[in-house]
Amino acid sequence: MSRPMQNIEAELLQLPTQRRARLAQVLIGSLDREGEIEEAWIAEAGKRYRDYKAGKLKGIPANQVFKEIRQRYGK
Repeated sequence: MSRPMQNIEAELLQLPTQRRARLAQVLIGSLDREGEIEEAWIAEAGKRYRDYKAGKLKGIPANQVFKEIRQRYGK
């Protein structure tokens, strides 16, 4: 007999942070068996980093980014 999802969630939320992070990684990975999405993001991050280091992209200060997010989403 399976346990109710609420019971499972409550139990898992009591795990230490590192174990919850690992579990989240495994669960997300199970949604994308081939890892295509993760590979695409890694490739994109690498491209953006190379472009930044080559001077093709300009960095934006974090405080400006967060200010724009708050303005856009009203928080």
